[in-house]
Amino acid sequence: MLPDSGFTRATYPAAFIPDSYEFYWSASPRNIVRRLLDYRNRFWDKSRRSKAARLGLTPAEVATIASIVEEETAKTDEKPKVARLYLNRLQKGIKLQADPTVKFASGDFSLRRITGKHLAIESPYNTYKISGLPPGPIRVPASSTLDAVLNAPNHNYIYMCAKEDFSGYHNFASDYATHQANARRYQAELNRRGIR
Repeated sequence: MLPDSGFTRATYPAAFIPDSYEFYWSASPRNIVRRLLDYRNRFWDKSRRSKAARLGLTPAEVATIASIVEEETAKTDEKPKVARLYLNRLQKGIKLQADPTVKFASGDFSLRRITGKHLAIESPYNTYKISGLPPGPIRVPASSTLDAVLNAPNHNYIYMCAKEDFSGYHNFASDYATHQANARRYQAELNRRGIR
C-alpha cells in the first residue's frame, strides 16, 4: 500500500505522523495504514505543500529534515533555528554534516560521541560523505517539527555545536572560526566528563 501511495522503503517514515489514533481491534492492517495515510495527507494541505514548494522540497524531504532536527535537539524553541541552519546548508550546496545521520548509518543508537571512525562509514545516510539529503527520514517526525521546518525563521547560521553546559541547547555560528571555538569548548567538556 505504501509503494502504491508513492513511498519507497526509505521514505516510509514520512508516510506517518505521530498522534493518538483509535481503531477497533478487528481493523485490518490495510485499513490502519489507509487511515494513517489519510491523516498524513490531510496534514499536508495546500498551504503546507506550498510552503514546502517555496523551499524547493517535497513533503517527504521536509520530513527528512524534520527527523534530523528532532535528533539534534529536544528543545521545541530551538527546532525552527536548527531547521533553518540545515535549509541554509542545502541552499548553499554545503554537506549537512549532521551527526544524527551518522548515528543512524552506524546502527548504534547508543552512541554519545561521533568520532572519525563513525564519519568514515559508507552509507547514503552519512551526510558527512554525501551531498544533499539522505534517502529518507531517520525517524517519524512530529507534526510540530514539520511545521518548524516549513516556518523556519531566516538567519545566516550554517554551523552548530552542542553547548558545553549540557543544557541541550546549541551554539550557532555563521563562520568557521567561531564554530571551531564553540566545538573546542564542547569537546573539552566531553573529555572532562570522560565521555568517549
